[in-house]
Amino acid sequence: MNAPPPTGAATFAGAQSSWMPGPSRPRLAPAALHVWRADLTVVAGDVARWLSDEEAERATRIAGDRERRRWMQSRGVLRALLGRYLGKDPMAVELAVGRSAKPELAGTGERRHDLLFNLSHSQHIALYAFTLLSPVGVDVQVARDARTAAGTDRTAVARRAFGAAAARRLQGLEPAAREREFLRLWTRHEAELKRRGTGMSAAAPGARAGATAHAAPWLVELDVGTQAAAAVACERRADELRLWAWRS
Repeated sequence: MNAPPPTGAATFAGAQSSWMPGPSRPRLAPAALHVWRADLTVVAGDVARWLSDEEAERATRIAGDRERRRWMQSRGVLRALLGRYLGKDPMAVELAVGRSAKPELAGTGERRHDLLFNLSHSQHIALYAFTLLSPVGVDVQVARDARTAAGTDRTAVARRAFGAAAARRLQGLEPAAREREFLRLWTRHEAELKRRGTGMSAAAPGARAGATAHAAPWLVELDVGTQAAAAVACERRADELRLWAWRS
């Protein structure tokens, strides 16, 4: 059984329409959702100094200098943003690994924080979502260049992940439009899986057989330019959405 992509991307009066420079001391209202965008081509390399020993060791296992550097920058920015929200040194932020390797704040009982977050990065774009509402998932995907894209059948991938109807619709589009629509479907779907703390195996044929049905998420598509797609999913609807651009 194929897992259909989430439907009903939201637009609402509390949504900010453009990415504004983010505050150095962000404050989350109880029903707010903040999404930050970072361009990893301009993020200072010294943000990697905030990584934990475990993160630094993990980085050594990433093949490719650029990929390794961007992963370290994306995690450094995450720690910097968590430090801003929590009012503490980024190096003092304690992270744990949750379901499907989803990062979360460590601690239980009195040491547990109510801040919920998720992150995603693709090539040079990194996104970070923060809320107090409920578990959140965010995903971004940058379109591939034509030579790389030619090696993958997006229609076949869509058929496996989203079903025959979505595959037929993609097949009817010209290549550039097909890539954009595929990324739109993929990021919506992945954001919801990350919200739930499940992996892409949930989308494989037969993986959802007998699974408990999930309520439709509150989902917003994010404008990250014509060559990329992004979405954020939350269990509960936010009263306001703020889009912040990272600056050190």
